[in-house]
Amino acid sequence: MQKQLSEFNNYLSVEKGLAKNTLESYNRDLVKFVTFLNKHNIDHPGLIDSSIINLYLGELKNNHNSTSTISRSIASIRSFFNYLLEEGIIDNNPALELVSPKIEKRLPRVLTTSEIDRLLDQPKASEQKGLRDKAMLELLYASGIRVSELIGLNLSDFEPRVGFLRCKGKGQKERIVPIGSVAINSVSDYMNKSRAKLCKNNGEVALFVNQHGNRMTRQGFWKILKKYAFKSNIDGYITPHTIRHSFATHLLENGADLRSVQEMLGHSDISTTQIYTQITRRKIREVYDKAHPRA
Repeated sequence: MQKQLSEFNNYLSVEKGLAKNTLESYNRDLVKFVTFLNKHNIDHPGLIDSSIINLYLGELKNNHNSTSTISRSIASIRSFFNYLLEEGIIDNNPALELVSPKIEKRLPRVLTTSEIDRLLDQPKASEQKGLRDKAMLELLYASGIRVSELIGLNLSDFEPRVGFLRCKGKGQKERIVPIGSVAINSVSDYMNKSRAKLCKNNGEVALFVNQHGNRMTRQGFWKILKKYAFKSNIDGYITPHTIRHSFATHLLENGADLRSVQEMLGHSDISTTQIYTQITRRKIREVYDKAHPRA
């Protein structure tokens, strides 16, 4: 099974061109599935039927995995068996009739503009790391890019004179995102006053570097965000995606059109972007209920 799994990963990477994060998700799901099969002495895909898969899914449910986790596992298993069928390794697809559980769609967490202001005011501009942290947070909110896109930025991707940022999204698709003057000034300050002192390698091309002078990691940025979220006394759990959600919602609340927001976020399907219109409608309803005398 390990051989087929390795070949499937190569197929997804080379032929399908899936993003690194998507590949890692597929691999995590399938490694867990193969581990389950090994426990039941099943070492060839031809020995697997729908009852075995359902037994595994039942185990996931009994272990209190979320509906979204189970649904993603089903998608991974289904794709794996589709590949095995196409390659002629199996004659029938035992995952063909798997039904994904219905996922309750919850509106994403969005910070208010005052909460965003408090968060962005936390880094100390008098410190080298503070300048870097301020630049990263300002850029994240100014552009709405993903954390993987933020840490993947190179020096050449920042274009302050024209007010744009070049980033690579899912599937290595490149897009150009506008950025405002506050973010431009913050990143410029970091580059002029801090980056050279943090970066110990003159050949490093990463825009944002850690204390060792290497490219900032996803985990490193999460720790930074968590620290400043705590300092700003914002209730609830905040992730880098919370900033992205806030960026999109605040744009729509202030009159941006949906297509422009879709392009800036790098969504291939506008239905993904439309969830933010639900948030703005909810806010309008709350304002109406509070303000109208007959609400």
